[in-house]
Amino acid sequence: MAPFNLDTCARPNILALEPYRCARDDYKDDGLNILLDANENAYGPPITAADASNGLFRASSSGSGSGSGTDADGPGVDLLGLHRYPDPHQHGLKQLLCNLRTYAHTPKTLTPENLFVGVGSDEAIDLLLRCFCVPGHDRILVCPPTYGMYSVSAQSNDVALVKVPLLEAPTFAVDTDAVCNTLANSSQHIKLVYLCSPGNPTGALIAKEDVRRLLEHPTWNGIVVVDEAYIDFAPDEASLAEWVTEWPNLVVMQTLSKAFGLAGIRLGAAFTSPPIARLLNNLKAPYNVSSPTSALATYGLSPRGVAAMRANKARLLAQRDRLLAALPLIPGVGRLRGGTSSNFLLYEMLDAAGRPDNATALAVYERLAETKGVVVRFRGKEHGCLGCLRITVGTKDEVTRFLAALEQTLAEVRGV
Repeated sequence: MAPFNLDTCARPNILALEPYRCARDDYKDDGLNILLDANENAYGPPITAADASNGLFRASSSGSGSGSGTDADGPGVDLLGLHRYPDPHQHGLKQLLCNLRTYAHTPKTLTPENLFVGVGSDEAIDLLLRCFCVPGHDRILVCPPTYGMYSVSAQSNDVALVKVPLLEAPTFAVDTDAVCNTLANSSQHIKLVYLCSPGNPTGALIAKEDVRRLLEHPTWNGIVVVDEAYIDFAPDEASLAEWVTEWPNLVVMQTLSKAFGLAGIRLGAAFTSPPIARLLNNLKAPYNVSSPTSALATYGLSPRGVAAMRANKARLLAQRDRLLAALPLIPGVGRLRGGTSSNFLLYEMLDAAGRPDNATALAVYERLAETKGVVVRFRGKEHGCLGCLRITVGTKDEVTRFLAALEQTLAEVRGV
């Protein structure tokens, strides 16, 4: 077992932090109480009952304004209860997330005490930095190419980056020897390792044994953070969420933005050990998850919502397979440079001589958007991604339009 010690890893001021408390931490709202504790507007929001039920909004039967009600047709967002602050603890929502990620990989059970929920995964990324890294002193380790918010959040918190690139495409595996050697150097003051699995922009899963090796590092006292934003597009039971019941130095981040199609509600989760979850929940803003977000997320994680997610995922995976078959047949499309465990693919764009080329890829990216109305992502400046575009899998009609636009645009740009 790694020499992990939360008391010496976390910042002392965070360990000593007394979280914000409200009267409803002591006296739960059962819908019958007269609530005169939080300086809310007792007359409610400027939305009438007719507004709330006109088809754009749906009023729920919940009397407390917690936003957790549902009805037979879909999520019940109680707009007439928006004058009340949302549930600061989200126990029910956390239990649904635990249910979703329970695969019986371990005899231990995920519980709401293992969870932090917040404004997308980005809130968890930031709070982890604030919780463990002393500004101007500590560092985080990232493995490019990877998600850009790790470095943005680090810079905003005055935390330096240590970069250990992934191994060469197409595997984009973690260079575990290099990472372990770097972590062994105590002078680096590395507190967090951020890993993305499936990777963004690589689309490749990180091997579980590579993660285990970092968790078991014999001298490093720090946290391994695995970002699983795209995990539902990977093979079944690929998630490491249950591992947090076994490893006190693991955080697994997830989101409802991708497979669940709920990017607009901004709901993310961090699975971790109860002590780390308590620190994150102590540090967060008191009411960071809004009532509408909670209601929509609760519906999305209900049996009906999960079934709909899986049906939509199957349709996306069929279009992913279609892209994998069709893209290599288009002149000027090069190699697939990543994995196929996400809802996007990373492909090379070739110049007239058949070489991966950033100028060609950038020109294709710009012309697709400006003349064809098709927006993809240029990734050619990332490590190991020369000449690459990242292509999100769309609907059947969107993929049809994209393939035709790409073939025409590549012919124009390459002049062949």
